[in-house]
Amino acid sequence: MKPYIISLGLLEILILKGTWAGSHSMRYFSTAMSRLDLREPRFFSVGYVDDQQFVRFDSYSESQRMEPRAAWMDKVDQDYWERETQMSRKAAQSYCVGLENLRSYYNQSETGVHIIQHMYGCEIFPNGSFKSGFEQYAYDGKDYICLNSETYSWTAIDPQAVNSKRKWEERSISEKEKAYLEETCVLWLHKHLENGKELLLRTDPPSVRVSRHSGPDGEVSLRCRAQGFYPAEISLTWLRDGEEQLQDTEFIETRPGGDGTFQKWAAVAMAPGQEDRYSCRVQHEALAQPLSLRWEPEAPSVWVIVGVTAGVLVLVTAVVAGAVILRRRNSGGKGGAYVPAAVCRETTSTEGQMGLEMSPPSC
Repeated sequence: MKPYIISLGLLEILILKGTWAGSHSMRYFSTAMSRLDLREPRFFSVGYVDDQQFVRFDSYSESQRMEPRAAWMDKVDQDYWERETQMSRKAAQSYCVGLENLRSYYNQSETGVHIIQHMYGCEIFPNGSFKSGFEQYAYDGKDYICLNSETYSWTAIDPQAVNSKRKWEERSISEKEKAYLEETCVLWLHKHLENGKELLLRTDPPSVRVSRHSGPDGEVSLRCRAQGFYPAEISLTWLRDGEEQLQDTEFIETRPGGDGTFQKWAAVAMAPGQEDRYSCRVQHEALAQPLSLRWEPEAPSVWVIVGVTAGVLVLVTAVVAGAVILRRRNSGGKGGAYVPAAVCRETTSTEGQMGLEMSPPSC
């Protein structure tokens, strides 16, 4: 499972060279699916550095090769792509065997859909040193087995996973995993961060807005929404009279914004009339200092003002016209013949111009 042997000296040099504002991670997500109408199980894998996808492999693709998914991956040499492609193809075969084994463990037939999911990778501290490693498997949507990152021993989450645990312990798989996660994975994460630093190491500050919302029963809540920020780590905290309100705050998970940035909000409930006691504190590495925002009642919209003014003018015009008509009727006058106004000239307007750096063991 460990295709690369690296020297600790080289790893130390890279760690000393790279220092970043926050932690970073590299993760691979692999899936193998068997179905009766498939000629053979389909295997695909994607790799991410932080939140950015950088490689992808699909055994049903025309090329059946590891493919780049980030512009900065054109900086790696051709040997990388050959190596990653060969390992991905071997992994696809290994997953075929794993699916057969798991069906036997669960006493399942070949009919129906069966899926193995595999996630593994590593995370580094801001100074570039190893922080943690992780690896886990799921079968048919349920956790199956995982690697304890502290003891580097396998934990069977499902009773049937004891079979895999026994096989992997006999083959000392966990020792190879430790070497990969703490050394090889960290090495490649450093390389990818260096190659893609314009994108991966950038910082975009959040745009923040506080809004007020009323419920059907009269309850009131304030929502602090941050968007357009990168990287994803951010802190939104509601304070009442300067004290944090963690228990009364509702959060949503940080979500992609669809443009390479992220968004998040936090809401707090309160009694009507208490809004001015609350403030939202926003912390993000792109900000020189935390932001503090309060809800401010919105000024009347200019369109509302224009609409009201127009309504008044129409009412006044109607009253004056009515008075004139009434006066003519009372005086018996017929008034002059209707003379149409000159036709208005029509006007027109014109617009200004790592890839799969380790293969999975057979289950």
